[in-house]
Amino acid sequence: MTEANASFQRAEELLERLRLKIERLEALASGSGDVDEAVDDLAEVADIAKEIEAEVQRARQAADAGA
Repeated sequence: MTEANASFQRAEELLERLRLKIERLEALASGSGDVDEAVDDLAEVADIAKEIEAEVQRARQAADAGA
């Protein structure tokens, strides 16, 4: 597996984590969810998004380098 493919695979795994967090936030919003939990989940969503961005950037750099 090339470095670019590994980065894209990791980004896909992170996207799945992101999807699950968003579903949890939607559940908290539609119910009587704890605000502190929602804030924590939002912070995690932001962190996951940053990780995805980093993986995509790594994949681009690897693809540009021919790895």
